[in-house]
Amino acid sequence: MKKKPSNLSRLLGYAEGHRFLLYASWVLSAGSALLALVPFWYIWKILEEVLAVAPHFAQAQHLVEYGWLAVGSSVLAVLVYIAGLMCSHMGAFRVATNLRIQAMEHIVTLPLGLAEAFGSGKLRKIVNESSGATETYLAHQLPDRAGAIATPCGLLVLLFVFDWRLGLLSLVPVALGFLIMVRMTGAGMQEKMKEYQNALDDMANQAVEYVRGIPVVKTFGQTIHSFRQFKDSIDRYRVWVIAYTKELRAPMLWYTTAINGVFAFLIAGGLALTQGGGDQAFLLDLLFYIIITPVIALTLTRIMFQSENAMIVDDALQRIDSVLHLAPLPEPAQPKAPVDGSLALERVHFAYDGEHEVIRDLSLTIPAGRTVALVGPSGGGKSTLAYLLARYFDPQKGVVRIGGVDARQMDKETRMNTVSFVFQNSRLLKASILENVRLGRPSATREEVLRALDLAQCRDILDKLPQGMDTVIGAGGIYLSGGEQQRIAIARVILQDAPIVLMDEATAFADPDNESKVQAAFANLAQGKTVVMIAHRLSTVRNVDRIYVIRDGTVAEQGTYQDLMAQNGLFRQMWDNYQTAAQWKVAREEVQA
Repeated sequence: MKKKPSNLSRLLGYAEGHRFLLYASWVLSAGSALLALVPFWYIWKILEEVLAVAPHFAQAQHLVEYGWLAVGSSVLAVLVYIAGLMCSHMGAFRVATNLRIQAMEHIVTLPLGLAEAFGSGKLRKIVNESSGATETYLAHQLPDRAGAIATPCGLLVLLFVFDWRLGLLSLVPVALGFLIMVRMTGAGMQEKMKEYQNALDDMANQAVEYVRGIPVVKTFGQTIHSFRQFKDSIDRYRVWVIAYTKELRAPMLWYTTAINGVFAFLIAGGLALTQGGGDQAFLLDLLFYIIITPVIALTLTRIMFQSENAMIVDDALQRIDSVLHLAPLPEPAQPKAPVDGSLALERVHFAYDGEHEVIRDLSLTIPAGRTVALVGPSGGGKSTLAYLLARYFDPQKGVVRIGGVDARQMDKETRMNTVSFVFQNSRLLKASILENVRLGRPSATREEVLRALDLAQCRDILDKLPQGMDTVIGAGGIYLSGGEQQRIAIARVILQDAPIVLMDEATAFADPDNESKVQAAFANLAQGKTVVMIAHRLSTVRNVDRIYVIRDGTVAEQGTYQDLMAQNGLFRQMWDNYQTAAQWKVAREEVQA
């Protein structure tokens, strides 16, 4: 069985040609730690000379010399440490950069549905913060670990050179502190660190979803309590942190007491060893131990925090692996091209977790050039169905056909040029409107982009902007409303000119003025195309060629508006409820007026 490489080996692999800088940083840090002990030797020499000539201190001849040597060795230790940090940072930045590049290169190969299911907030946190954790580990923690290893080695030499009895006494609290530290940073701590990162990921993900959902709050007059998941994630984090803090309170108290209690051991030992009378040499050694032992406490604390950071890095790499191990959709060896703009699903089954099916044995056929609508109760599988049609996922069973061809037999580029998607909350880049629209077809000319903007009813947007379509969105305080962003996104799809268009209720959060313009833009977009609409506002589906009512992952009803109304089934019930809600809203507005 092949042995799994250690985290350090993996990180060094990402360093490439900068690996030697990381090695150099460890050597320099260890050398700096040993140099930092040299001033204590000169302090001992100063104390020795002072005690030798006391009370005639003027006879001391080497105090200034020893003092400057102590200062010089301290400065040299700092300079060597800075050189080590420079090396470690250059290597660490390279590792973090390569990790981010590899993660992002892999993410772009994944189906869009996986990224959506993973959660954009969680995904962003993994890519940015997990790679950032490796940078902190390599740039600071590993050099400090080298120094933390070198310091006890040098201390052991110094502790036993002068008086081995005092040296052993000073190591007793070290041993106690180490045992307590092992208890705090053991296997249980590793699991706690994972729980901590999970809680942070959950909050980050829910925060992003909350911000994205603000238009819903503003449009439908909801309150923050509608985002119960966001508040619950904060409450779970609070409960976990308080419980964990209380759990570590007693061990941390005993650890702090132990490592700072070295003076008590030395003074008690000194009193015991001098009961029969002491001499000047013993007093000098005792003073030296009292001066140098605080370094022990500092070294132990460094080791403890390095153990914690090693766990953070281990968890960070596991989270990055959770992204890198996501498999992209398989690409065909001999790709096929679609023959038309039709869509079909044949006995399709799909479950996000592989167990609880969202789509169940669903079949439907959409001829080329037709406009159809998917309606139904929330959670029925409408958006999932659209994701399958665009091959954001592959079904566990059944076949999805695009243009008469199994979607799995089409290469990614052909599929992206065949199917375009207008989302409910389309996003624009911080770039010019021209560049945002050109994402649909990078080779398009300015004239073609302008024509697409006109067809998308964007002329009023361009007229109010200082540089027209060359205006950078998000720069200089220039921002667009949700409806305006949606029209720019539609212009991008118009420019792409794909034969199949999937629309996920793109007018849900638009104001009345923007909604009318978005609808006009849709009319231009849909000409000669196969259009699949996911509709919540039933008033938008009256004139489509066919309506599919999706409930519990299956087609509950299908037909034209007139057919479904005549069936007096689920669609009729939804329509009556929709009309009642619309009348209630109008009446409410009249009362308020």
